[in-house]
Amino acid sequence: SRGGTRRAEGRVSGFTHFDDRGRSRMVDVSDKPETRRTAKARCAVTMADPTLDLVQLRQSGKGDVIEVARLAGIMGAKQTAGLIPLCHPLPITSVEIEFEAAEKPTRIEIESSVSTTARTGVEMEAMTAVTVAALTIYDMVKSVDRAVEIKDVRLVFKDGGKSGRFTGRR
Repeated sequence: SRGGTRRAEGRVSGFTHFDDRGRSRMVDVSDKPETRRTAKARCAVTMADPTLDLVQLRQSGKGDVIEVARLAGIMGAKQTAGLIPLCHPLPITSVEIEFEAAEKPTRIEIESSVSTTARTGVEMEAMTAVTVAALTIYDMVKSVDRAVEIKDVRLVFKDGGKSGRFTGRR
């Protein structure tokens, strides 16, 4: 084996998105059963105290930042297969996005919950949802705070399918 790769189950390095010759592929899920699958993801958007105050007042010059970000996150989840090259298009049955203000550092925590009944999971949709929501917050507040940062995009929970349940750090 060259370059640190090793062959496993007809794949290079055990990555499912590569065939035994190292070529990219969309995983064939046609033999998997359709099951209920859920995933939750989180991220944080840090900002200055006065910026968070403006967001919480829900009266920015561009509208209600939180509600626009919520809609953007939902739309992002629905567009995941068009953004991530090897993701399967999925019949998403539910997307919920919650926002919570926090301090030290001043930030908005975003959590998405995505569900489907399908042959593959919705982890990428959940992570896309929080990322797009966070980018929307940045876009809407950048005129008053260019130092906004998006941090810690992560999967915090998934359930369903062959691999079962996963719980990550909150």
